[in-house]
Amino acid sequence: MNAWNSIARCACILAVTVLAPAAQCEGATDGPGGSAAPVTIVDLQQHRKTESVDLPSAIVAGAVATWTHLSTAVNSGFLLTLRWPALREPLYYHIENTDPQSQHVTLDVLNPGNLQISRAGKIIKCAFWPHIALDRARQSPLAYAPLCDGRLYLRNKVSGSRTALEATTEFLRDHVWRGEQIIGFVRREFYQDAFIEKAKSASKNSEPGLASPVLHGPRAADVVPWQSARPVAAPGLGIDVGPTDGLLPGQWYAATGQRGVYVSIAQPGLVAEVNTGKAGRPRPLDAVESVAMVFLMAFELSDFELGFALGTEHPRLNWSARARQDQVDRQLPGPDGIGSAAPLVRTGMVSPMLQPRTVASFAGGFKREHGAFRYGALAGVNRASHYGFIENGVVYSRLVPGLSTLYVLNDGFVGMKTWTRFDDRMLDQMRHARQNGVPLIEPQAGSAIPAWGSLVDAWGPGNWSGSADEKLRSLRAGACLTEQSMRRFLVYGYFSTATPRAMARVFQAYGCNYAMHLDMNALEHTYLALYSRGAEHLRVEHLVRGMAALDKSVGTTLNPRFLGFSDDRDFFYLMRRTDRQ
Repeated sequence: MNAWNSIARCACILAVTVLAPAAQCEGATDGPGGSAAPVTIVDLQQHRKTESVDLPSAIVAGAVATWTHLSTAVNSGFLLTLRWPALREPLYYHIENTDPQSQHVTLDVLNPGNLQISRAGKIIKCAFWPHIALDRARQSPLAYAPLCDGRLYLRNKVSGSRTALEATTEFLRDHVWRGEQIIGFVRREFYQDAFIEKAKSASKNSEPGLASPVLHGPRAADVVPWQSARPVAAPGLGIDVGPTDGLLPGQWYAATGQRGVYVSIAQPGLVAEVNTGKAGRPRPLDAVESVAMVFLMAFELSDFELGFALGTEHPRLNWSARARQDQVDRQLPGPDGIGSAAPLVRTGMVSPMLQPRTVASFAGGFKREHGAFRYGALAGVNRASHYGFIENGVVYSRLVPGLSTLYVLNDGFVGMKTWTRFDDRMLDQMRHARQNGVPLIEPQAGSAIPAWGSLVDAWGPGNWSGSADEKLRSLRAGACLTEQSMRRFLVYGYFSTATPRAMARVFQAYGCNYAMHLDMNALEHTYLALYSRGAEHLRVEHLVRGMAALDKSVGTTLNPRFLGFSDDRDFFYLMRRTDRQ
C-alpha cells in the first residue's frame, strides 16, 4: 500500500503548498432542454408498480403506506413509504427480496399494516405497522438487515471503505481549486508505469511446468510463431493453476479447483496483429507497453451468473466536470435530473443471500468525474453522454446511445454492445448494466471479423482519460466476450501498463467479439478476486498478488473487498448457477 500513501501525500502537498495554501490535508435529450426532471430516483423507474393502503388509525390517524415495485420484471427491490399528516417528511425503507425468482411481495389490502409474501403456493404475512421492527432494522450496523424472518432485507446506509489514494483524490476534486490537474500531474510524472509487470524467462532446465494448457477452454490468442513455444514466468500472477515454472503466452490454464474458470498471460508485443478495421497500419506499440504483462481470467457463462452493484459513493449521479457547458442544465443537479440515489440505498457489497454462490468479483468502471465526454461527437449530445448504470432493474443513470455497455438481462443472458436508442426496448427486462466509454473491439459492417473501435487511437473523442498530450499509457483493465465451439466466455483483462491500442490488440488476438474499457491507474480500480470455500474458511486469490492489499483482516480472518465489507466503488460479481451445481 506504499504507492497509495505516496501518491496521496504527494498530491496533497502540491495542493496545500502550491495551489490552495489554506487547505488542510486530512432520459437524456440532445441538449440541456427536454422533459421535466424527475423529483427523485423513483421517477426514473419506468417499469415500476405502486400500490397504497390506509393504515389502522388506532396508532396514527391518517397514515398511508405505499409499496413501490421498483422493477416488476426483476422483482428484486421495493420501496416502502409511510406518510401521515403530522410527519414533516415521509419515512422511506429500501427493501430487497431475498428470492426474486420465486418470492413475490405485495401489500396485504385486507389486513392493512402487513406485507403478503407468497412463495411455492404458500402465503406468509409480515407486519410492518407500527414501524418498530423497521426502525430496529434501520438501527442495525448491517448493510443488509433481515426482516420478516430473513425473507427480506432492509438496505441500510453505510460508509464504504476507501484507501488513502481514494480519500485524497476525492478531497482534491471536491475542495481544491484545480484539484484534477494536480491529480493528473502526479499520475503522469510519478506513477505512469508504477505497476508495470514484466515477464521472466522460465528455468532452462524445466518444461513449461506441470500445468498444461486446457484443450477445450476459451480460444487461445494468436501469438507470433517464434514466441508461441517459449514459456515465461509471471511472478505477479496470484491465481493457482497447479505447479508450474512457466506458462505459454496466449494459452489458457484451468484455475485450480474452479470449474469454468481459466487464466492466461500475454504481452502486447507477442500477440499477432490481425484486422484493425482501419486504413493503413495503426500506430506502433511503444517499447514499454510491448513487454508489459497482461493477466487475463475467463469465466464460462454457462456456469455463471453475472451481477453488478454500485458502490456506496461511486459512481455519483451529479454532473461530471468534464461535461461541456452547453450541455449542462444548471437548474438540474445531474444529467438525469437527480443528484443522489435517495431515498434508495447503495450498499457497496454483495447481498448475503448471494454470497454463498459468489465465486469472483472485479472492480467496475469510471467514476462520474471521468464518466462523460469533453471532446468529440459524444460531448455534444445527450447532455455530454454521461455513462449510465442499472442495478437489479433500478435505473440509477439512464443508458446513453453510443457507449459501450456490459449488461445482464433478467433471464441471465450476458451481453456487450454499443448502446442505441433501439436497444431501449430491452429496458423492461434489464437486470444490470454498466456503460464505460467507447468500444475497444466491435463488430465490423460487412465482415465476420470484429475490428478495433473507431476511436481507439483518438484521445479526446474516445475519452480514454490520458493526458492532454496523448500519453495514454497507464495501468488499465477491460473486459470482453468471446466464443469457442458455441460456448461463451466473459474475459477480464488486467494490463499492467498499456495504451488503448495495446488493449485492443490483445483482446482481438484472443478472438473477442466485443471489448470495452473498465477502469485504470491503480490496483484498487482494477481489482479482481477469486473465492473458494473450504469446510472452515474462505480462500481468496487475486489475479495480481498486489491486489490483496485492498482486503482487510480481522484477527486471522480475511475479509475480502465487496464480499466482507462495503466499498465506495462499483463492481461486478460472478455466481455459480444453481442449475449447474
